Amino acid sequence: MTDELVRVYVPATVPMLARLREQGLAVDEAHAVTPELREWYAEGDEEELEYIAFTRAAQDALLLLRAEAAAPRRRVVVSADLPAPSVRRVDGELGSSVVRLSGPVPVTAVAAIHVDGAEAVEEVAAAAEVVADARAGDPDAQFTVDGAEDHELEWYDVTELDLLLREIS
Repeated sequence: MTDELVRVYVPATVPMLARLREQGLAVDEAHAVTPELREWYAEGDEEELEYIAFTRAAQDALLLLRAEAAAPRRRVVVSADLPAPSVRRVDGELGSSVVRLSGPVPVTAVAAIHVDGAEAVEEVAAAAEVVADARAGDPDAQFTVDGAEDHELEWYDVTELDLLLREIS
């Protein structure tokens, strides 16, 4: 019998991707379709719920960029399939998609890598500067963050990791 797998969406940065193959993604939290998210958005189908969790991970990637000034100004979300026992819900807050991970996400668990394209860099850089203000309710900052969110992240297979890193560097 195999463990049930849970799809998680891990916010990351390009430097974190550079360490993925050797060290995995050393993060504590990610986003997933949780019972709290299902209850909050009961009319949503699985694809819509996954999109919400993915979008929240992309928003958290902005917070990582704010803290990591030297990182290229591109949001990164890593989609990974982890054994259910290694993914724990954080709280019971209605609508929450946050989960806690029991250890690093290994490259073997990665289903896809999502990264902003070059055309998004300017808007992402501006959004990373004001994302904390947006979360605190500043409407002007939220407008800037929304500008970055207008850009769809590009999809890469994990086998394209080295190519992706060369293109961005």
